[in-house]
Amino acid sequence: MSSPALTKIVSDTVSAIKSALDKIPEDLQVTADWAPGFVRDIGADKSEFKFRKPRSIEIGGSYSLDCVAKPDANVDLLLRLPKECFNEKDYLNHRYHAKRCLYLCVIKKYLKSSPSIQKVEWSALQNEARKPVLVVYPVAKLDEVPGLFIRIVPTATSLFDPSKLNVERNNVRALNTEDVSQPTPIYNCSILEDMYLEENSNFVKKFFSGWKELGDALILLKVWARLRSSIYVHDCLNGFLISVIVSYLVAKTKINHDMMPMGIFRATLKFIETHPLWKHGLYFPTIDQNASLKGNEQLNSSTHFNLAFRISSVAYPELQDEVALTLRCLEKCRDGGFEEIFATKIDNAAKYDYCFRLNLKGNRDFCSLGFCLDDECWRMYEQDVHSLLYQGLTDRAKFIRVIWRNTYSDFNVENGLSALDCEPLFVGVLVSSVEKAFRVVDIGPNAEKKDEALMFRKFWGEKAELRRFQDGKIAESTVWESEQGSRHLILKRIVEFLLGRHLSLLEKDIVSVVDQLDFSLLHDGKDLVSHSGRLLGTFEELSKRLRSIEDVPLRISTVQPLDSAFRYTSVFPPEPHPVANKKLEGSGNWPMDDVLIEKTKSVFLLKIAESLQDNWGLTCTASEEDVDVFMDGYAFRLRILHERGLSLVNKEVGRDQTKRVSAADKILFVRSQHASMINGLQFRYPIFGPVVRLAKRWLASHLFSACLAEEAVELLVAYLFLKPLPFDVPCSRITGFLRFLRLLAEHDWAFSSLIVDINGDLSQNDEKEIDDNFTQSRKAYKENTQIESNAMFLATAYDKSSEAWTRCSPNPLELKRLVAYARSSASLLTKLILQNQTDPLGWECLFRTPLNLYDAVILLHGDRLPYPKRLLFTSELNQGRHVAHGTASKCFHPFLLPADMKGSLEQLKTKLMVNFDPLRCFVGDVEKDFSNRLKLWYDSLGGDAVGLTWERSKKRDREEEETNEKYPVDLLRNIGELGKGFVRDVYLLKAPRHLS
Repeated sequence: MSSPALTKIVSDTVSAIKSALDKIPEDLQVTADWAPGFVRDIGADKSEFKFRKPRSIEIGGSYSLDCVAKPDANVDLLLRLPKECFNEKDYLNHRYHAKRCLYLCVIKKYLKSSPSIQKVEWSALQNEARKPVLVVYPVAKLDEVPGLFIRIVPTATSLFDPSKLNVERNNVRALNTEDVSQPTPIYNCSILEDMYLEENSNFVKKFFSGWKELGDALILLKVWARLRSSIYVHDCLNGFLISVIVSYLVAKTKINHDMMPMGIFRATLKFIETHPLWKHGLYFPTIDQNASLKGNEQLNSSTHFNLAFRISSVAYPELQDEVALTLRCLEKCRDGGFEEIFATKIDNAAKYDYCFRLNLKGNRDFCSLGFCLDDECWRMYEQDVHSLLYQGLTDRAKFIRVIWRNTYSDFNVENGLSALDCEPLFVGVLVSSVEKAFRVVDIGPNAEKKDEALMFRKFWGEKAELRRFQDGKIAESTVWESEQGSRHLILKRIVEFLLGRHLSLLEKDIVSVVDQLDFSLLHDGKDLVSHSGRLLGTFEELSKRLRSIEDVPLRISTVQPLDSAFRYTSVFPPEPHPVANKKLEGSGNWPMDDVLIEKTKSVFLLKIAESLQDNWGLTCTASEEDVDVFMDGYAFRLRILHERGLSLVNKEVGRDQTKRVSAADKILFVRSQHASMINGLQFRYPIFGPVVRLAKRWLASHLFSACLAEEAVELLVAYLFLKPLPFDVPCSRITGFLRFLRLLAEHDWAFSSLIVDINGDLSQNDEKEIDDNFTQSRKAYKENTQIESNAMFLATAYDKSSEAWTRCSPNPLELKRLVAYARSSASLLTKLILQNQTDPLGWECLFRTPLNLYDAVILLHGDRLPYPKRLLFTSELNQGRHVAHGTASKCFHPFLLPADMKGSLEQLKTKLMVNFDPLRCFVGDVEKDFSNRLKLWYDSLGGDAVGLTWERSKKRDREEEETNEKYPVDLLRNIGELGKGFVRDVYLLKAPRHLS
């Protein structure tokens, strides 16, 4: 229901428009000089006329149906062009389009002088440049619809004989080839659309009048479509067409008055899914005079006009796919899929796995035959690009979407169409599967099929080669040699090759959004994950040796890797060090006492270390809890996990801590469960690992290393792959990363748990238990905000209470900051994908954290970090108070320098430190001494900055601080002293609140 304020603004603005029109003199001579460029570019041969007032001005569109879907509110004003301004044959050669534009040019001139109108701009009806419309912005503003505008849309009721515009007729003589007339169906429908716009609008209005449920359903459908950028576009759906489809279903009795809005919504989607509109078209049925339907008039005039003529054969399959995904959401998602269907933005950046932008400014090849013939040159170029990529990518792509939004707000129609190449053409590729997209060899036709082989070679040029395959087959093929770590670039290489070969596009004019974030995962110029085969091989060899040990009381049955490096989710898996070279079987004899179990484990560990040293000469160092084994340049830390320990863990969980089991056993148990599940997920979804690595790198770069455990990050990303609806499963790292950021930013963490069911193990009872645990957690925190509570509730089959990874962190304040950063980064990344951003600095900003958002900042000496080459950007600060400066210590290096490599191997081994990280040690020391006064934010993956924020002090401490004006400076200097030799600079940006 429109508000009184909105009604008044619309009414006042329409009155202002009518007043401006009244001031236009009758018989004003209108010539091509009003818009010479436009008339020239569309190729109109006649365009002069004498101005006459419009025959009628009526409000149409959603506003007239009272079905405005906010906040994108606009009002259509249907302006009927007077018949006196047109000749009988003005349907030929774009004469109608020329006069239509010139008529609007006259109106625009007089509207600009109205005091009630802020500005008047050009737009186009469904992005058809030859059919411009005027967009009028009122001076008055309304908070509920901040972007309100009125769109003046010309109609051409009864201007021409409809039979002259049959889809088989030619009405653009320039399209004739060798005196053979080519039909102009798109051109003809473009005119018919205007001729029947009023009639169809009235037809729709009569169906919706007084039917609230139908109007509510239309709003739902429009909200659904607007959220999906690939289908709410010029060659697919728009608001008016959706209302037409709903009206059509009412006319066909597929929708009746007994249905509720969601039932109408579902029925409309079912129709779109099964009825190929692009193939058979959409025609209002002829209604008999005696029919009982409202508006029972004869509709013969529009029966032969295809209302869905703009829907293309490329767009409709994607529309059907979006419908299918939505129907799955209704069936499978919680709460009937409301969040996924009506609140999740499915824009091109998040939907497509690979995005390309083609910069065609100044490139006139696309309009070499003229801007407008049957269809416009921009639409023809879309088809050419799609056809080319469809042929070249074959089964690598599920969908290829080519969209050129060539009209923009500050475009001046008067100057012509040559400036409509400013916006880049967008290409989105939805991958069919990662395996197909990463395929190195494409096999073409057999050599004996000469005609097909010749066409293949002509298409691929120098990339085509004749090869003999292992099965003896000789065939044409294309080969895209690539290392394992760069297979994700194969599709990009194919697209760039095809566009360059067949459309003569230069490399600089093709912007591929594929590898812009890869820099964040490189160490010394290479991706360590793609070189981790040696690590996996060494682990397998160590596993064999462990299982073959016989001189221990019980045999080792399984060896399970727990580190993220073994499941391909470590940002920087370990590299071999030149110095570091060379499951137990069940038994009823294990002690029942947990202390004795730990003692027994220690004995076994010592025996294992002794056996490895004696039998294979491996260097081992043992402690009561674990054994470090040096092998092939790697250090493996062995720990024992036994079934008896697991049973005690389970009893403790089930009997409310009836037995005390070591925290180490609990951690090992959940880590073991987690590692197995994530490892299996990685094999199901090869792109999962790179997405996790980007997510971890982003979190660390913004100093959130202490806030979110890496296992929690893996679960968040896993959710995107396991519950992708309303999307398909992501098949590229950038798309997956964007969805991760949006999940962090948009999930309702305060009122909703996130259930990650990796193996499909959870039953309805399990989910109810999780919901109960979540409710209890929130209730307990509400009653006492001092207790630890899961601000982020991540539930799994092995952890239904979210105790493993998010019990203590992130806390509510940390999560609030994390969500804000994710929202900002998601917005930036979306802009980088969709807009013409080629500057690498823009992409780097995703991993540059603003240090001025902290109360104090500590900068570290980069060359004293364990891996200086992993530092993305050296941190600098030129604001706040510089409290302290320190020089780098010469006493220690966290890594061995070339000079240190001299001497015997045994001497070098004494210098080898396993898992030593000076940053972690420094942070631990600061937290030990000052955790009650400040909070530390840092990057565990190689950052050289530590952010500090002041914690709320206890009353006694606060009184002490208030009496000491030098308190914050002295405190920060003490911290600098604590990190002497490691700390470079300390800055105070903001004093504690009670001192500021």
